[in-house]
Amino acid sequence: MFAAERRQLILEMVRANGAVSLRELARVVQTSEVTVRRDVRALEAEGLLDRRHGGAVLPGGFTRESGFPQKSHLATAEKTAIADLAAGFVEEGEAIVVGAGTTTQELARRLARVPGLTVVTNSLLVAQALAHANRVEVVMTGGTLRGSNYALVGSGAEQSLQGLRVSRAFLSGSGLTAERGLSTSNMLSASVDRALVQAAGEVVVLADHTKLGSDTMFQTVPTDVITRLVTDEPPGHDDRAATELQALADQGVQIAVAGGAGAGHGAGQQGLDSAGERRGPRRDVPLPGQRRSHAPGGGGGAPQLRPATPLSEAQGGRVADLAPRRR
Repeated sequence: MFAAERRQLILEMVRANGAVSLRELARVVQTSEVTVRRDVRALEAEGLLDRRHGGAVLPGGFTRESGFPQKSHLATAEKTAIADLAAGFVEEGEAIVVGAGTTTQELARRLARVPGLTVVTNSLLVAQALAHANRVEVVMTGGTLRGSNYALVGSGAEQSLQGLRVSRAFLSGSGLTAERGLSTSNMLSASVDRALVQAAGEVVVLADHTKLGSDTMFQTVPTDVITRLVTDEPPGHDDRAATELQALADQGVQIAVAGGAGAGHGAGQQGLDSAGERRGPRRDVPLPGQRRSHAPGGGGGAPQLRPATPLSEAQGGRVADLAPRRR
């Protein structure tokens, strides 16, 4: 394929999906990521798209939301590794909330094996993944169906979450930055996600490295409310994603890095030893329930909150704790 043909195809993919990873672009145009990166730079110079960590997005600084068919084919290996690791933070008999998204759908498939679990969700895809789990109780919110991501949104969804108290919330979104936290491109989805956060004592964000540094229109979870980020390891050349991770750690977010498709780049990430642990002392971060004064109190029938599972005990992947920089 000639360069002009490659670049036209790359541009069409970005316009159709809003955001596409370099790995996916390289697969579709059947060339190397190095060549695709060169093409993306050329298209950015013409003002046709913007580069982001490990990918390309529509120009203008804010990515628009892709539909479920497009999202389900992006960063699939990374989402699988993230879901494997995140499932290790869930304990038997726990009550949690799980938001909408393709990464949380992968998590739900793994939660079907956790006995005595109660899952509150506004996602039809999450509920479907747990529909045949005999030992898992699924509680659906009310609301209006949003077809693009199969999620229930609106005042009905938010009202059904009032008075709810669970131990953890697992959320994903369209972008994540240390400055604004988790964000999404849709106002209704953002509002429901904020209601899910209000119901939880701990907030766990699931986001692959292509979302690091991407900023979308509506903030859902401020950085100081995020307890943990479960992500995959950025490629060795992606210095900006590594910088964003460190900035999140500096603000008190525990970083759990899942092994998988990107695990081979571990030696190139600054501060990681051969075992995948960040050198230097760990920093224990208090639960958001201890930091937030606006979270609703638990009712008499609310499940008992459990302390956060230490990162070193998490199952299903390689974990790296990022300690704040010494100043």
